[in-house]
Amino acid sequence: MARQKIKIKKIDNVTARQVTFSKRRRGIFKKAEELSVLCDAEVGLIIFSATGKLFEYPSSSMKDIITKYNQHSHDNNQLGRPQNLQVEQCVDLSKEVAERNQQLRQMKGEDFQGLNLDDLQQLEKTLETGLERVNETKEKRIMDEIVALHKKGLKLEEENKHLKQKMAMLCMGKSSFLVDSDITLQEVVSSESMNVCSCNSGPSLEDDSSDTSLKLGLPFPN
Repeated sequence: MARQKIKIKKIDNVTARQVTFSKRRRGIFKKAEELSVLCDAEVGLIIFSATGKLFEYPSSSMKDIITKYNQHSHDNNQLGRPQNLQVEQCVDLSKEVAERNQQLRQMKGEDFQGLNLDDLQQLEKTLETGLERVNETKEKRIMDEIVALHKKGLKLEEENKHLKQKMAMLCMGKSSFLVDSDITLQEVVSSESMNVCSCNSGPSLEDDSSDTSLKLGLPFPN
């Protein structure tokens, strides 16, 4: 015959409850000891009865087991805390992003729902201040560009001036070279002309004297 399954609920009879507590306490301590021996596990079991009496089973030292348990719990809390902080930071950042997006839409002239008169006036003041800053920044950028263009123009003028000076110096050097070349050419031509004239002229006086002396030596005709 199968054993009837006992329904798990509080035993109303105090005596029966105490007897059941003693039996099951011994049974659970036995199971804890078997678990420690068979699996080489470190087991610490603490039980308080209904009257507040303490019962415990440590496989080694209950103090060491409790110390290890506390350290393990502390480490788990430290590991879990950064994750919780990250979750909180993500939530805060999400809220801030949503608020910034709403402000941006309002500055674009959208999403005015939920704004009262004071909020609208504050938004108007913010837009006016922002517009003034934009105009100031734009004017400053324009002035900076004008100054930069002016400096660039002065630099180009200076470079153009230097180029003109170089061109003038080159032209002067070329003219001087041409004048010197003409003078040299004229000297060469004059020298060659004199040589040609000296070659084309008649015999010299010495030649005439020799011819005369030769003529004097000839006999006179009859």
